[in-house]
Amino acid sequence: MAALLHYIVFLSALVQGSESSSVFVLKGQDVRLDVQENFKLKEFEVLKWTFGSANIVRCSDTLSVRVSPEYNNRVEFYKGNFSLLLKNIQEGDSGPYTAGVTGDKEQTIIVFKLVPQESVEPPVLTVDSNSNINGICNVTVTCRGQNTSVTSSCNNSTCSQVGGESRGAETSTVPLLSVYVAGGSIICNHSNQVSWATDTKERMELSPIKSEQGEKANDNYAFTVGTPVCVVGFIALIGFVVCRKQNKRKLTAAAASYYRGKEDIINTDYATVGTPDNSQAGGEEQASPGPTSPTIYSMVGQPQPSP
Repeated sequence: MAALLHYIVFLSALVQGSESSSVFVLKGQDVRLDVQENFKLKEFEVLKWTFGSANIVRCSDTLSVRVSPEYNNRVEFYKGNFSLLLKNIQEGDSGPYTAGVTGDKEQTIIVFKLVPQESVEPPVLTVDSNSNINGICNVTVTCRGQNTSVTSSCNNSTCSQVGGESRGAETSTVPLLSVYVAGGSIICNHSNQVSWATDTKERMELSPIKSEQGEKANDNYAFTVGTPVCVVGFIALIGFVVCRKQNKRKLTAAAASYYRGKEDIINTDYATVGTPDNSQAGGEEQASPGPTSPTIYSMVGQPQPSP
């Protein structure tokens, strides 16, 4: 990792034909500042590296090198390409570093603005809300790191910032916070120009929240739909029972009326069946009660008039 960072810093410092360039360096690391390619000293010229107004190193056309005492063991100078290596960069090393030539006239070759930076702190990614609509997972997350935060809304494939502080630009000294989706996970990346750190929420971690909300939504739907259905069913059941009881009463009343009619017929028609008793005990003759109206049964056996 250290070798990779050193290589990145080297590429950042290698600027061709530019008057100035910013170089971001991780504190504690080394950085090499290069001049343009194919640069050569002319006779009686002297190349020097300076930090602000202080001399760091001087190199004559005969490649005689002199390093200022305060930079002994802190820098290395390469005669072959006139590069300067600064060791163990600290906050106090921040500022402009200039390579120039003195002779008949002074000429600036290149200027580097050195910016030492600390490693970023690991960010913290939290889930604010989670929903699932038509199979699309929508998650609102907040990513926090080093006195800054961003809130983003993410779906299955992309994230978009919806709140929080402004994020740093790629050339800024302010740490950059970014939230994106990769491989089914939501990733919060906290970075500056020399380091980065991430926090990730896997899909497996989001599933319980999504499942819980889905179950709650299903319960609400079942309650909303099921309650009216149960009420209607209960009312229908009561109506059925009441109608059945009323029909039963009607049938019972009809049957009772029918049997009362039958009893009336029996009491009238069958009461006159037979002949009257004409004798009494003791041989006394019973007086006739008088003529009675014939019935269908009293007329049985009586001769019918011939036509």
